[in-house]
Amino acid sequence: MKKIIYCFPIVVLLILCSFKTGTDLKKQVEDTLRPYILKEAIWAMAQQPLTITSEHCERSAGGRNDFYSEGDYWWPNPADPNGPYIQKDGLTNPSNFTAHRLLMIRFSRIVGALASAYKLTHNVKYIKQAEKHIKAWFIDNATRMNPNLQYAQAIKGVTTGRGIGIIDTIQLMEAVQGILAMGNNMDKEVAAGAVAWFRQYLQWLTTSQYGKNEMNAKNNHGTCWVMQVACFARLTRDKELLNFCSDRYKQVLLPSQMAADGSFPLELKRTKPYGYSIFNLDAMTTICNILSTADNNLWEYKTPDGRSIKKGIEFLYPFLADKNKWPYAKDVMYWDNWPVAGPSLIFGAMAYQNAGWLKTWVALNHEPQEAEIIRNLPVRHPLIWLN
Repeated sequence: MKKIIYCFPIVVLLILCSFKTGTDLKKQVEDTLRPYILKEAIWAMAQQPLTITSEHCERSAGGRNDFYSEGDYWWPNPADPNGPYIQKDGLTNPSNFTAHRLLMIRFSRIVGALASAYKLTHNVKYIKQAEKHIKAWFIDNATRMNPNLQYAQAIKGVTTGRGIGIIDTIQLMEAVQGILAMGNNMDKEVAAGAVAWFRQYLQWLTTSQYGKNEMNAKNNHGTCWVMQVACFARLTRDKELLNFCSDRYKQVLLPSQMAADGSFPLELKRTKPYGYSIFNLDAMTTICNILSTADNNLWEYKTPDGRSIKKGIEFLYPFLADKNKWPYAKDVMYWDNWPVAGPSLIFGAMAYQNAGWLKTWVALNHEPQEAEIIRNLPVRHPLIWLN
């Protein structure tokens, strides 16, 4: 399939000069994103729907409508080239099948761009275009994706799929958020079809053995399970699941993953400690953005011993502002590609009205080209996430 290209104009210097003490941060965010959104929306308006049915891998144990991917860090065994693959943690095998993931990223990008453009302009043409893609992915029998990840992150000669593959559908979150942003102006049948699909997917995520395995993962995988379930449950208005995710954030994610200083020890011991620390913080701040309410503000929540999402941002922020200060090992791959303009800074800036964090977010890269960075960036269209 064709390479996905991200083409955002560079306007950072102009935007940095526009910051003034006491100005409304949300307006600054809109002013920052407007040229990016409108340019990407032109591209999105010209795209025809493409789903996973347009690509197939002969190694998949699933059918045409089943999502399939392969474990990134698994490689042929030099001692047994035709045998089971072996793991090389942190080292991505470029020969593995990634077409379905790239198609999902493309879909997410299209709906995110169109929903963002609608939020800026209120022009319903963006909704009509987004509906074509939403129907193709979730409703039309010939092209829709089956609502499970039974065959995600397979390993040749080892397994046809793993619970760890559930992390691949973080790419569906911006499609969901786009649907929410377009709201009641969407065609009711299209919106209802999308909601029905995610009800089925949530059922699989919460009852299948793969889903349970991922929920109980100790590191960023457990975080991303909560992030996805919370996002999808907000679309389906499943209050029970939303409450479950909130409780899990408070009782499991924060106390088991964050150290007293705000770091993530399980990520720091990986072969890519910098990128994984950023990724896990992005996921946790997105959880706070999704689940926080007036009565249950996760941005202000602290564990009995003082761990909080604010402490997590404060720990990592100096290394986002200046990577040269990073005191730990460098990532074995993609060290030069991080950091980018991720959600932890913009969501944190809005939650705590921190203009300094927002300035840093503006100055960071808004147009990552590397596929590994893109797949680990759960929020690429932040305007539709801001209430």
